[in-house]
Amino acid sequence: MQSKNKGRFKMLYSYMEGYKWLFAFAVLFTMLAIVFNYLMPQITKIIVDSVIGNEELKLPKFILNYINTHGGRDMLRSNLLGCSLLALLLAALSGLFTLLFRICIAKASEGTIRKMRNHLFNHIQRLPYSWHVKNQTGDIIQRCTSDVEVIRNFISQQLIEMIRTVFLVGFSITIMFTMNIRLSLIALAFFPVVVAYSAIFYHKIAAKFKFADEAEGALSAMVQENLTGVRVVRAFGRQNHEIENFDNKNDHFANYWIKLGFLLSKYWGIGDFVSGLQVSLIVIMGSIDASKGIITLGEFLVFVFYNSMLIWPVRNFGRILSELSKTSVSLNRILEIVAEEEEKDCEDAVTPDMTGDIEFRNVNFDYEGVKPVLKDISFRIKSGTTFGILGGTGSGKSTITYLLDRLYNLPEGQGSIEIGGMDIRKIQLEHLRKNIGFVLQEPFLFSKTIKENIDIFENTGNMERIRNCADIAAVDEAIMSFSKNYDTIVGERGVTLSGGQKQRVAIARMLMQQPPIMIFDDSLSAVDSETDTKIRSALKNSTGQSTVLLISHRITTLMQADVIMVLDNGKITEIGSHTELLANDKGIYKKIYDIQSSLETELSDSAVQTGGGN
Repeated sequence: MQSKNKGRFKMLYSYMEGYKWLFAFAVLFTMLAIVFNYLMPQITKIIVDSVIGNEELKLPKFILNYINTHGGRDMLRSNLLGCSLLALLLAALSGLFTLLFRICIAKASEGTIRKMRNHLFNHIQRLPYSWHVKNQTGDIIQRCTSDVEVIRNFISQQLIEMIRTVFLVGFSITIMFTMNIRLSLIALAFFPVVVAYSAIFYHKIAAKFKFADEAEGALSAMVQENLTGVRVVRAFGRQNHEIENFDNKNDHFANYWIKLGFLLSKYWGIGDFVSGLQVSLIVIMGSIDASKGIITLGEFLVFVFYNSMLIWPVRNFGRILSELSKTSVSLNRILEIVAEEEEKDCEDAVTPDMTGDIEFRNVNFDYEGVKPVLKDISFRIKSGTTFGILGGTGSGKSTITYLLDRLYNLPEGQGSIEIGGMDIRKIQLEHLRKNIGFVLQEPFLFSKTIKENIDIFENTGNMERIRNCADIAAVDEAIMSFSKNYDTIVGERGVTLSGGQKQRVAIARMLMQQPPIMIFDDSLSAVDSETDTKIRSALKNSTGQSTVLLISHRITTLMQADVIMVLDNGKITEIGSHTELLANDKGIYKKIYDIQSSLETELSDSAVQTGGGN
């Protein structure tokens, strides 16, 4: 546990690099503010005891010499306004150093948190795809926002407050002991009780904060998932189900905070009683000593003042420990992200030409020990050809593309994947992915204009080329029908466009990139057969020397590929051209072709009959 805490705060300390001098100045300025603030009551004591009263002036020798030279006690009595102005000056100095402290801590804390946010975002960008699959988006967002905010509050307020409280207590106790040892011991006797009680409270509440934070993450994830799938929720009429699900998670989250509130109320209630008891004893014992002449009236008033100034910082120490527990949980949640290993290139990573043949050799793969997805598959894709992949759900079609793009790394001893004779594990990741274009079945579009989405990787601003790519993807006509044409804003997750339009915009986007390897992962599933044919024909003429991988459940999409591979349960069952595969009457390809052909014929006949009836 101690090692874990050390790791958390070591991480936080590393983010303070470049701002440590500001933190140091903040500590210095807050100490100076305390010193000047604590000197003000001493003026009150002198006025009560030695100016209004007749007690001997107890001041440094050089100040006494100055006062005696200019009229002594009578001069002070006739210039009470001057004494007040001196108190005002001390208050102004205290306020000035408090201002400087606030400026320094604001710059230091915000700079530290800015570094943390930047590092977190950059680190998340470089984490493996498998990590993103395993972690909910809502929880990641909550860690990068709410947890970071908890840490920001701690270092901007509680961290310096902790240092300030320690200095305040030490400075106050020193002054109080010089005034009256017995009263100081009474005041000091309560501090260990408050600190011990606060420590016990800290340990109790730490686990509660962790559960509450996790419950908030689950709630955020649920909201994010609901908003992402809003169309599915509406389409299936699941609003009531989602509302009920949210209510349950919200109740779960609220219950944790109610329990935390109960713990906090107990802490503050008992703390109020202990503090009240301490003040009462100081007032009673001080009044007795003052009536007996053991201490002067001025000393009694100042002592009560100092004690009152100490009550809140000592009480506040428990709140600081409470915030420390929250910060510790938040730091741990962020450390869990930071500790994840980023994707890295091998030491001798290269950036070779990516136009060579693609070859899979004896590839085996499973997702973290689950049932094998690919089982000893081997095949070659010749450079510049179109390679089709057909297979049922879970047959491993998409896994092949994930491995080729190294979204998942092929483990050692499980075969090899080569491009142009080079093992892809030796190719620089950025270079590999820049040269492989992806169009997914459900492509992601940014909340930008259509033009910016198509041109997002190249950022050329060349409208002629943008429109040419959109025309090849058979989406130019649809875009031009919009009131703002290519300046139409695509809604969040592309909701402005239909499924087919999103797929075609994504195709146009990849064509702008013009990579040597293009992957279409069932990316024409949402378009009709006629548009599918038009796009495939245009692609055939536009892809040039690019190697194209077509994944589809529709044989009409694959039939013009140079080679078609059929996968079943992670194994290659057939491979060859459309004509060769049709010749195998017992093959899966032929069976699927016959089924799809008969369905298309039935649909065509039905459409003719319906049209004739009208």
